Amino acid sequence: MTSDRTRARMIEGLRAKGVKSERVLSVMATIPRHVFVEEALEARAYELDKALPIGFGQTISTPEIVAIMTELVCAPFEKEAPKKVLEIGTGCGYQTAVLAKLAREVVSVERIAPLMDKARRTLRDLRFFNIIFKHADGHFGYTSGAPYDAILMAAAASHVPPELKQQLAVGGRMVLPVVNSKTDEGQKLYVIDRTEDGFIEKTVHDVRFVPLVSGIV
Repeated sequence: MTSDRTRARMIEGLRAKGVKSERVLSVMATIPRHVFVEEALEARAYELDKALPIGFGQTISTPEIVAIMTELVCAPFEKEAPKKVLEIGTGCGYQTAVLAKLAREVVSVERIAPLMDKARRTLRDLRFFNIIFKHADGHFGYTSGAPYDAILMAAAASHVPPELKQQLAVGGRMVLPVVNSKTDEGQKLYVIDRTEDGFIEKTVHDVRFVPLVSGIV
């Protein structure tokens, strides 16, 4: 269940679901997703639509949503990948690994210290050395590393944090899930592009993420 063949089946499934970026798919084909989950769940690691628990009330996003969000955030950079990416919500580190294969540098923010420490160990074992980990509240990003070519958030915010918009470079893109402000239910995936004149926002998918929580633990 953890073989190259299993990952290849996952990639073919993602293609069938409509993921078109061969760059994203080829990266995901190289990353052993099963090492990011508990041993008892390894056999389910490559199921396309399963978000698995990783502890502390958090989950690893499904392969499908990882592919969709990565494809969206990298879409403006057709000729070369974004140089610097900010990730909000390290979690187990799988999405971090996908981004780190595509970008020159990833700054990953996580509010839960034990999760961040475990992800750091896993990614170092896999020989990722272009990731900077920050134990911080994701609402505020990481200003010292700004501006970022791309920002990806792996938790649902109640609104688009203005601090993150200001850390996005002109020509950059942010992708994040946001809770419906009118009903306080349901989530939409927002795509925000920064231009010379301001910001362009659109929604593209219904999604389901754990909430973005304030504070650090």
